[in-house]
Amino acid sequence: MQVRPDLTVPRHPDVFVIGDTAALVQDGKPLPGIAPAAKQGGIYAAKVIRAGVLGRPKPPPFRYRHYGALATIGRNSAVIDFGRIRMKGRLAWLIWSMTHVYFLIGARNRLLVTLQWLFDYITFTRGAQLIAGFDPVAEQRSAWGGDGFAGCRPAASGAGSAHVGRFNRRPARSQT
Repeated sequence: MQVRPDLTVPRHPDVFVIGDTAALVQDGKPLPGIAPAAKQGGIYAAKVIRAGVLGRPKPPPFRYRHYGALATIGRNSAVIDFGRIRMKGRLAWLIWSMTHVYFLIGARNRLLVTLQWLFDYITFTRGAQLIAGFDPVAEQRSAWGGDGFAGCRPAASGAGSAHVGRFNRRPARSQT
């Protein structure tokens, strides 16, 4: 949605749009739909609301500041780009992990996430899996109640156990 420089909707000065739902161009480029832009937008919207409640003038138009980018690309591997500082590998992965835990709200959440990540790291637990590709035969078989999951080929036993993951498990049917 196209928003005004104060992150409000045109003709609706009391409605704010932030994050990846806001289409705002800055320096000729659209703002990225990432969490830091949304967080900065939320802080700015709070300042505008507070100024209105207190009868003070609005702050200057919203301006996003990009502090850097972090991305994990696998176990023990990440990339970091802070402008002049660029890094990849295990150290970048540790920095990525610590940064994400640091920005959680509350010590309890930080502790719980750290312990969960440590457990998952030690046990090689996989949190979520992406199944890419499309198999129309398996899709049709699943749609008609046959063995297998949508988009997956059944295992050699035909029991539909080829899907490995934490979610969407179903017991194998007997072949008798």
